[in-house]
Amino acid sequence: MGPAIAKRILDQTNIDPNLRAKNLTPQQLNEIIHSITSNQIAIEGDLRREVQGNLKRLQAINCYRGIRHRRGLPVRGQRTSTNARTRKGPRKTVGVIRNKDAKAGKV
Repeated sequence: MGPAIAKRILDQTNIDPNLRAKNLTPQQLNEIIHSITSNQIAIEGDLRREVQGNLKRLQAINCYRGIRHRRGLPVRGQRTSTNARTRKGPRKTVGVIRNKDAKAGKV
């Protein structure tokens, strides 16, 4: 749940947004819980399942975003020539197979 949905729930329940969670009364907590369940807001495992389902759908229809997800590359148009190490993972060094007859230092 993000800040926008949290603010919407607090507006519906007439609870002060500046109030800390530890200072909420049991009645206010029950109102928040009721608001979340009645509006059918996805939280915890349900939200994770929903997001995973969306990604699988994108991959199944072979759209650009699905292909980028499948390959582990950036999805939103970032450059990949020099950056994107977080998404691509650590560098994989590529070795060269040398000729056995080649002498060191001679071409």
